Amino acid sequence: MWEWNKLVSEQLGLIIVGTALLFILFLIWNIVQGSKLKKMRRKYEVMMAGAGVENLETLLIDLKVQMDQIEDEQGEQQRQLQSIHKLLPKQKAKIGIKRYNAFEERGNELSFSVAFVDNQLDGVVLTGIYSREGSYVYAKPVVSGDSPYSLSPEEKDAIRLAGQEA
Repeated sequence: MWEWNKLVSEQLGLIIVGTALLFILFLIWNIVQGSKLKKMRRKYEVMMAGAGVENLETLLIDLKVQMDQIEDEQGEQQRQLQSIHKLLPKQKAKIGIKRYNAFEERGNELSFSVAFVDNQLDGVVLTGIYSREGSYVYAKPVVSGDSPYSLSPEEKDAIRLAGQEA
């Protein structure tokens, strides 16, 4: 034990100097970390000012919930959009109109043929024939640009005009 005390007393100066240097090093490191923490706290307070939220965790949880709701709504909108895209080619959205004079000897271009077709030229053609005695309207189904009923040249023109529509 005596040898141990002698060794410690001989090295006591070095131990004190080493401990003091280590203490100073930890003190400097603590000051640097404290200043970094102070800067971060200031930035946090500036960011949270006016947000009406007391802590960042609550804000992040609320944002996550809102993001999940937005993703769910977007998925539903995507499904609706896909179903609309499936139905869109079947819509009778192409329209062709041909006005003409059904009776050459009298009247103006008061008769007409209107074709309502889709991309495959399926649909219907309506024809209105005007004369002094009255007005008559006829409807004929159209499948692939043709009809099981005979089509007049004006009805064929209306179907052709509807098919040209972009």
